[in-house]
Amino acid sequence: MSYVIFGRAIKTEYLTLGTLFATGGAVFASLGGKKESASSSKPLSERVKEAVPISAGSSEEEQLMNSIKNFIAEAEKEGGAGHH
Repeated sequence: MSYVIFGRAIKTEYLTLGTLFATGGAVFASLGGKKESASSSKPLSERVKEAVPISAGSSEEEQLMNSIKNFIAEAEKEGGAGHH
């Protein structure tokens, strides 16, 4: 049996092999790369600060950013004290 894809007849064996190789390649690509250990990683607020640099354009924005940073810091203290 075969399917017509882009005007060409493709056998089901080739579709099956293509699917298996594509899935294997995706798994291999997702497992590669540098790993960081969870115990020595930076706190969430530090990672957010590095990933999303935000500069305030006015004093209201700066106050909002400070309140968000304080909220995250307090949530980390509460969450980190009772767990592990």
